[in-house]
Amino acid sequence: MLAYPVSLVDDDGTVLVMSVDFPELTTFGADREEALLRAADALEEAIAARIAARQDIPEPSAGKARVAVPTLTAIKAMLYQGMREQGIGKAELARRLGWHLPQVDRVLDVRHSSRLDRMDAALNAIGWQLEVRARNDVPASR
Repeated sequence: MLAYPVSLVDDDGTVLVMSVDFPELTTFGADREEALLRAADALEEAIAARIAARQDIPEPSAGKARVAVPTLTAIKAMLYQGMREQGIGKAELARRLGWHLPQVDRVLDVRHSSRLDRMDAALNAIGWQLEVRARNDVPASR
């Protein structure tokens, strides 16, 4: 799970959300619950914008209130950041996988519902292994 800390500030009847890791992220909600829901969408959009602008995606810093991105978005962010750290461009990833460039674009697009086997293959191509686990100590949401 990839979860970033956010600050929640009462702002004249609404709750303002900001992120130290993503200064460009600002959103709000009528209450804390709505603000956190909107923050998850805003965080996903901030990650997509960073990928499009070829900017780093930071590691989450410390903080109490945290917002998680969807699992597939987290995997795409890890793939993208791993590629950046290793100096692997899209063309090189396509060559390593035997894919066409649009296929690589899709595995890096947070709005595209990529198949998990594709994400696993892309991570393997940069020398990473996808690990999945489930925990039973998290309260069930209804």
